[in-house]
Amino acid sequence: MEAIILFSILIITIALSIPIGITLGLSTALAMYFTSDIPLLMLAQKSVTGLDSFPLLAIPFFILAGALMCGGGISRRLVNLAEALVGFITGGLAMVTVLACMFFAAISGSGPATVSAIGSFMIPSMKERKYDAGFAAAITAAAGTIGVIIPPSIPFVIYCVVAQCSIGDMFIAGIVPGLIIGVALMVVCYLTAKKRHYVSVSERPKFSTVWKAFKDAFWALLVPVIILGGIYGGIFTPTEAAVVAVVYSVIIGKFVYKELDWHGIYDCLRTTGLINGATEFMIGLSMAFASYLAMAQIPVHVAEWLTGFAHNPVVLLLIINIFLLIIGCFVDNIAAVIILTPILLPVVKTIGIDPIHFGLIITVNLACGFISPPYGINLFVASAISGESIESISKSILPSFIAMVLCLMLFTYFPVFSLGLLNIIR
Repeated sequence: MEAIILFSILIITIALSIPIGITLGLSTALAMYFTSDIPLLMLAQKSVTGLDSFPLLAIPFFILAGALMCGGGISRRLVNLAEALVGFITGGLAMVTVLACMFFAAISGSGPATVSAIGSFMIPSMKERKYDAGFAAAITAAAGTIGVIIPPSIPFVIYCVVAQCSIGDMFIAGIVPGLIIGVALMVVCYLTAKKRHYVSVSERPKFSTVWKAFKDAFWALLVPVIILGGIYGGIFTPTEAAVVAVVYSVIIGKFVYKELDWHGIYDCLRTTGLINGATEFMIGLSMAFASYLAMAQIPVHVAEWLTGFAHNPVVLLLIINIFLLIIGCFVDNIAAVIILTPILLPVVKTIGIDPIHFGLIITVNLACGFISPPYGINLFVASAISGESIESISKSILPSFIAMVLCLMLFTYFPVFSLGLLNIIR
């Protein structure tokens, strides 16, 4: 009864487009009121104490670091480096987009931010080179999903806070899968370019050209090295790494590249405050939601039902993947991680799935939702930049979506791709 009331209210309020934070709080409060003797004061207490977490400080600082890097001339230099590396290959301009998104993913931690930063340069460039406008927007939207897989990743931070596991380990687990998805999307670019006879953007570059582009982008490429090297070198925690990234971004953007002024810094701070306010509001109420789930033993009942329904771990993981892919079409990545982690993590633990491995599975699943109508936030960002309709982009996104789902299946059933590098470092 508790589960029926809780999830019925949750589904209805989401369908009514009520903000996720309010939806979580309202459904938890009503379920508590009608099915238990737990005082409603617990909702406020858990929401406040849930935010009293040092690792959560990483979220606003990573958001701010990404914004500062975007405003400090980083995007253009990453695009130039990517063009020097792969621009001469068939479909090279689309590949440049994917590679630039991979570089920027190691800075921003956000899918939509990656699409916005790289797409503003690359979508017009592809259209000038006679690439189909729908394909140009679609490949940019798809490549932007790598922003939440290659570390640092804001959804990874939120998952680790909810699941109570290591953020540093989660970051390391995302490196290889992010690279694999990038390569898979480049294959899509190559095959599409061959089929549609798109020309390469340039001739094979000289070493001096690549070296010049690398030197120009060197300070930007150093960010992930500082973050991951600092964390695993024991110099600072993931939260402290986020602060270091902010300070580094200001220094590079203002004093090295000299493209970040005080007005730009103010805009970045304002944007970060707005995004972080909405995010932290959701997280606080999600902690109360998760607490009520535990008190009502709902995850236990869901685990019993799922394991009874599917005894085979292969089938169970397939069912969870399909469920998450569907959820990703309608619910924001961060909100879905907050809601579903306390429910599904106990289920996968019963079949021996490592929490870090599951963190990657749930994040890649929900990243596919970034390019899945009707929600598909990356589609909306790409549409705004390109001027193309969502329908046109959605038709062109299918090969990229299929490639990402195939990668997802690979990561799901072969944990070595997510845990192999982590085990080596350990």
